[in-house]
Amino acid sequence: MSDPIVTLAPSVYRIGTMGSFINTFVFLEPDGSVTLVDCGLKNAPGAIVRGLSAIGKDPGDVQRIVLTHAHDDHIGGAAEMIGAAGLSGAAMHEADAEFIRAGTLPSIDRSSTSGRIFARIPARPYAAFAVSEVLTDGQVIDVAGGLRVVHTPGHTPGHISLLHESTGVLITGDSIFNMASRMTWALSAFCTSYEQSKNTAGRLGDLEFNVAAFTHGPEIRNKARERIRSFLTKRGALG
Repeated sequence: MSDPIVTLAPSVYRIGTMGSFINTFVFLEPDGSVTLVDCGLKNAPGAIVRGLSAIGKDPGDVQRIVLTHAHDDHIGGAAEMIGAAGLSGAAMHEADAEFIRAGTLPSIDRSSTSGRIFARIPARPYAAFAVSEVLTDGQVIDVAGGLRVVHTPGHTPGHISLLHESTGVLITGDSIFNMASRMTWALSAFCTSYEQSKNTAGRLGDLEFNVAAFTHGPEIRNKARERIRSFLTKRGALG
């Protein structure tokens, strides 16, 4: 059985809510409180609670929830975790906040055949919840010494990546996948604008980091920045 929680850096952890297929991230504050990044699918809270328990924490220790974007495999468990933590809502980029408040999902890029097919499939419902904190590009959130917001739109209008500068952990969100330890783009059918998503991922190559953490797939520790930049260069996203 895999560990319920994996250490990425001092006070930074990954919880696999479906193996490493869908991940939630944990930032531990010096006072013992916790920030969660992403909450997986609707059934993910059980895995999140088990992961927190492994480091001696529970939902009552969660002081903030940050969401990288408004897709149900990132926000499906958010309403339950918000309630369990006694929070008023979650933090996310202003461009995706409207979807959360309405309980809807962003539009799908219909420029590809797969996009047109997926656009006809009814979206999985999720419980709407409040956005208590609206994030903007370049903002440093008061999380474990500072978590920088990097707006990387295209997967959704308000998709963000997050850089924890003090430990050098980069959370790519869905700008880059690492399924089966192989970096790829997100499927075009799940993007609002596939071309924009690929282009804005190039911003990640300009950042300084030591560990690349992915919402989909295991982290990269060895030469993480070099490998991300190599992927982006080969795919034409980094000049």
